[in-house]
Amino acid sequence: MTGAARPARVRVADGAADRRACLAVRREVFVVEQGVPEEIEYDADDAGAVHVLAADGDGTPLGTGRLLHGPAAAARTGAPDTGALGRLAVLRRARGRGVGAALVRALEEAARARGLTAVDLHAQTHALGFYERLGYTAYGPEFPDAGMPHRAMRRAL
Repeated sequence: MTGAARPARVRVADGAADRRACLAVRREVFVVEQGVPEEIEYDADDAGAVHVLAADGDGTPLGTGRLLHGPAAAARTGAPDTGALGRLAVLRRARGRGVGAALVRALEEAARARGLTAVDLHAQTHALGFYERLGYTAYGPEFPDAGMPHRAMRRAL
């Protein structure tokens, strides 16, 4: 089929080049597109997180996300057996192709591999339906994060 979008391949980011690709996707989506200040987009948790990278058939980056586990996740979730999924970003040209769902599933698999029993996330309110379709349930009140309304969500694994 000419012009058909190739399926994205999602994998755990490995090495400096993958890490740069993940950060570049986040910069494009969060900093450029959504106006998140660059100084708050990147944090110390990036160093210990599991990052996943979605790429097109030719290797072009399309999306990314990260999983916090261990003390970093427990500090955020309040539960040592719960991971924190975050920084899920899909480039505009790749949206609507299942890339986001594939990234979430890859992060959930990484959580299971680390013995975690649930995953928490902070969803922008416009994305609640996306996460609900993937089995996440919102809890608690709406709160601001980087100037945008969010809700906490959780899914048992």
